[in-house]
Amino acid sequence: MSRSTMQPQAERTSRRGRRGARAFIRRHPRASTATGVLAAGLVVFVLLWFEPQTALIDKRVDEARPAGIATGGAARAEVLGSGEFRGLEHETTGRAVLLDAPDGSRTLRLEDLDTLNGPDLRVYLSELPAGLGERAYGERFVDLGGLKGNRGNQNYQIPAEVDVARYRSVVIWCYRFTVGFGVAALER
Repeated sequence: MSRSTMQPQAERTSRRGRRGARAFIRRHPRASTATGVLAAGLVVFVLLWFEPQTALIDKRVDEARPAGIATGGAARAEVLGSGEFRGLEHETTGRAVLLDAPDGSRTLRLEDLDTLNGPDLRVYLSELPAGLGERAYGERFVDLGGLKGNRGNQNYQIPAEVDVARYRSVVIWCYRFTVGFGVAALER
């Protein structure tokens, strides 16, 4: 009996496939090199553009309430609006509180925020109501800056020229993929 008849068919096919791939690489070194470079380039593009690794890393921020916005005492901030976050593209929980300090400064405070980390997350004050879909909030907003962390408590100063009465919701927005991660209605 010959040796090839004693080997299982799958093993013979596997060996032929490996030999065929090696032979192809030897016969076509430029094509093989180009394919390898393209594959490596695709991996680099995915890591730099989509940043999938950010979803695996939590960044916790625990900022105290700003000076002049203490919870007790004579100098107490007025709550202009607040609401609970709900998830849009990703599960998001926590609370958004719009505060007016005695000195006239206004702050958006995110409390107990918990959302997925992602690339280029922003905090928006939006004129749109909170009941819309995840792609609706890319217009009619004020950008308060990059999200400091995907978990914890954080403060965002609102510019003096912003008329906060016009804004109905707070959105955690992924600028890179034009999608909302979470939204909170500002109930007054």
